[in-house]
Amino acid sequence: MRATLPLLEKTGFPALRRKQLTTLQVNLGYRCNQTCVHCHVNAGPTRTEMMDSQTLALIPRVLEARELTTLDLTGGAPELHEGFRDLVCSARELGVSVIDRCNLTILFEPGQEGLADFLAGHQVDVVASLPCYSLENVDKQRGKGVFDKSVAALQKLNALGYGREGSGLTLNLVYNPQGPSLPPEQRKLQATYKRELFEHFGIVFNELFTLANMPIQRFGSMLISKGQFNDYMRLLEENFAAANLDNVMCRSLVSVDWEGYLYDCDFNQMLGLALPGDRIDATGRPHLRDLLREDLADRSIRVADHCFGCTAGQGSSCGGALND
Repeated sequence: MRATLPLLEKTGFPALRRKQLTTLQVNLGYRCNQTCVHCHVNAGPTRTEMMDSQTLALIPRVLEARELTTLDLTGGAPELHEGFRDLVCSARELGVSVIDRCNLTILFEPGQEGLADFLAGHQVDVVASLPCYSLENVDKQRGKGVFDKSVAALQKLNALGYGREGSGLTLNLVYNPQGPSLPPEQRKLQATYKRELFEHFGIVFNELFTLANMPIQRFGSMLISKGQFNDYMRLLEENFAAANLDNVMCRSLVSVDWEGYLYDCDFNQMLGLALPGDRIDATGRPHLRDLLREDLADRSIRVADHCFGCTAGQGSSCGGALND
């Protein structure tokens, strides 16, 4: 795989500082039952990195100490971590909202038969990857048979109340482009998704999040191999929108890797760009345990050229477009 960090570090991206921390986004490990072309984590079935029990036990303590409102669980497939369900229970007991970034097909993996019922029973918000509403495009990006399993999973979640008005169970979908282009206008695409999925499969959901593909890891390496990296970076920079800077996710979220180390966002995590250590453990990389005694408010944010991916056009974050 070709490294993209050397192409991104020299940057003219504006300096940013943090606001009050509200969200802990935790990567429980890189193991996944899928291997997607666009995956910025480079996750897959052969990855072995998974968070240990000592680090996992710190998460509820940090949620309580920092009075955080949201725990955002990601991977890989976060549900494959053996401590996933206990962690969800602990967070919900603290009154913290939990997001499960779910690839949908995980619902049909061995040992996950009761997963959908568990998520519904604990009112976990499901953010589900579905890069298109057509079989051909989804299977091309995510693997043969993924679309049919994804549809079946969405229908299963709908049957439990997910995505239905008044149920209190939130189901949001995630779209990302097939290649080196910006996502289309989120509101219009959401309307198309709702129409197509309901008419063909009877599926309903709450919102569609449009995300730009980041020029890092598997996707970035592919761009370099095809000679498209510079053109894609030019596209992102030419569509930079300063209005998006106030709402980028790194202002109120901190990303935690499977070893417990802290980053300004999931993308910095994948690039190995650790949280600046000017106030927390300046002798080494900031760690989850440091959040038990220190706050992050007003700290500087580590930026590089990939940050243009979050600020181009409508903007892009874990919650979709920033300026819809």
